[in-house]
Amino acid sequence: MTTPTCPYAGGMTVPDETERAALVALLRTRPDGLRWPEIVAEVAETGSSREVWRRHVADTLPGTSGAGDPLGSAARDLAAWAAAGHQVVTVLDPDYPERLRGIHQAPPVLFARGALIPRDRAVSVVGSRTASRRGVDIAANIARALVSEGITVVSGLAHGVDAAAHRAALDAGGRTVAVIGTGINRVYPEANRALHSEIAERGLLLSQFWPDAPPQRHTFLTRNATMSGYGIATVVVEAQEKSGARVQARVAVEHGRPVVLTDVVVGDNEWARQLVGRPGVHVAVGLDDVLAVVCRLRDEEQAVADALDRLTSAHPVG
Repeated sequence: MTTPTCPYAGGMTVPDETERAALVALLRTRPDGLRWPEIVAEVAETGSSREVWRRHVADTLPGTSGAGDPLGSAARDLAAWAAAGHQVVTVLDPDYPERLRGIHQAPPVLFARGALIPRDRAVSVVGSRTASRRGVDIAANIARALVSEGITVVSGLAHGVDAAAHRAALDAGGRTVAVIGTGINRVYPEANRALHSEIAERGLLLSQFWPDAPPQRHTFLTRNATMSGYGIATVVVEAQEKSGARVQARVAVEHGRPVVLTDVVVGDNEWARQLVGRPGVHVAVGLDDVLAVVCRLRDEEQAVADALDRLTSAHPVG
């Protein structure tokens, strides 16, 4: 398994609140019509969101404390979010999830409740919101097996497979991460409110949207890319021809991240059959197959990480 190159490696300093405020202001105002990925790329290039602000909004950089000052407004919002108990993590921060940095859709800002672990060893377990009883049971069994191996279970806090994976991981005493498709102040679906709160207390709740953002179709598709980027692999338990799980599987292949498809998914979906044979795509017949693939990927990644640590120790930067 190859490790994606991190576009933010090198030249980055630990940001202060003015750096974070400048990044939030850039994302909101989009000076010169810059899209978010372009803003992120420029920040990565310079290592400073304030420098990017100076490039594009030089005349307004000094600002005032008035409502018309984007920097001041961003700083006040950052303080309010912190007061509300939200962690705000940007691509400039050392505690930004490490694997997520390696994808081109890396969110510039994350809102978190719970325990952030930058090098979290995690696997996404995803599938249909209208999963069958069998699909729910498979998701729960996979989640429990991952927990037994010390692996974090990532899912999207939707009905069906997602909720089953989260619930099983928690009940097994493991860690689970919910990557949600709304702002962190929202609960969706309402039926998962208790699970939403429990994950925030015992695991990690993660959102890449402004805190009050409502649920929309495109936000759920966007968060699928984030789930793929966060973990070492994606396991698709049960899905339909048109589903978020299908999107995540395809995006994971683009990311160069392994995908494990259950034989049920392959049997039921043409899109899954089209992925079979692609590099990094595995078909699992039963729980033992899933666990064998995931544990091998985990061990390979650990070997790469150990080698990089030894190289860094032998040739320190600076």
